[in-house]
This record gives sequence, structure tokens and C-alpha cells, in this order.
Amino acid sequence: MNKINAEHLSRRAYVYVRQSTPDQVQHNLESQRRQYALVERARQLGWEHVEVIDDDLGRSGSGTLRPGFERLLGLLCDGEVGAVLSIEASRLARNGRDWHTLLEFCSVVGALLIDAEGIYEIAKTDSDPAVRKKAITNLGLFGGSAGTGMLVNLYSSPIDTQSKKEVINAMFLHGAAKDMVALARKETNPELKSAWLQKLSLMHSPEITDYMMEILNK
Repeated sequence: MNKINAEHLSRRAYVYVRQSTPDQVQHNLESQRRQYALVERARQLGWEHVEVIDDDLGRSGSGTLRPGFERLLGLLCDGEVGAVLSIEASRLARNGRDWHTLLEFCSVVGALLIDAEGIYEIAKTDSDPAVRKKAITNLGLFGGSAGTGMLVNLYSSPIDTQSKKEVINAMFLHGAAKDMVALARKETNPELKSAWLQKLSLMHSPEITDYMMEILNK
């Protein structure tokens, strides 16, 4: 219990339910029961707001990211997740790229992973910069506006300065000029403002030109 703090409880707990094949969905009802039972576990641990993501029942983990899993990552970027509950949480480190990505995202935003047996506090951002950097870089997996939107939300969430710099670099690689200018305008931290201007000076777009002229004319 001491791993759960007021910050975790102020956000929502999400139960992620998955079974890889339609056959498992139809015949392995005990697995489904155990997974949905994690809702009550979350409530017993102190969460008032618990939601279930079961969009991926019967979907294989291979290939592209599953819609439910992608939604879960988006919620993590939004700063809405205090804990992710899954019966597979204790085996996450062995379950492939998707699970590694979830571990990395939980590390960045300080969310817990919970299963029926334990509560797992992933390495903190400041103690494992390689994990933080990899998690933010992995947002590139989404590509296009979806990836950019997650980066914007992550930057606006309560993460540390170095993580915000990693987001700036990721957005630069995305070429998200309009969103970069919008975030740079709002930034009051001089160190981060400078990081934005450094990246923007390497890019070309009408939005960036107008913004840079505003800066020069001040």
C-alpha cells in the first residue's frame, strides 16, 4: 500500500483486459473473470474512479498496436492514469514490444502497474533517463497527428524538465511546426523556451516565421 500515494489516487485506475484470439474469448471465461475482477481490487486499494479498457478482446498482439492499448497509452500521455491493472503485470518485462512501451510510459508519468499479487512502481524518470528517452521516442510509432497529439499532451502533463526537452526533440523529428509554436508561445521556463527556439530556428513554415518575427520585434 505504501507505494500508492495521493497523486496516484487523484488520477483514474484503468483495468486493461486482453485475450489474443476469438477462441480464448469464447472458451477461457475464467481468464476474463479474473481480469474484470481487478476493478474491485482497484477500489479496495483506494481508487474511486476505475475504468475498463477491453477493446482488444480477441485481437492478436502481433503487428500494429491494438486500439485499446493505443487508447491506454494516450491516457497515460494525458496524465489521467494513476495505475494500470492487468493480470499480466508481473510478466510485463517478458511480453514483447507493446508491454515494454507500457512500462516506459508508466515510468515517464509515474503511474503504477498492479496485478492480483502485487503493486509495481516502475523506475522513476530521473533515475533512468534511457527509459524516459526511449518511451518518448516510441511515440514515433504512432506517426502523424496521433503521435503529435500524444506528444503535446505529454508535454503539458506534470513531467520534469529533461522529459520536456525529449518531447521537444521528438516533436522536431515529427515536424509538427504549428503545435511546436503553440507550446513555445505558452512556455515560461527560460530553459525550455530556449530549447524550443533552438529547434524552431532549424525549421521553415509560415507559423514559425511569424513567431520568430514576434520574438525579434519584442
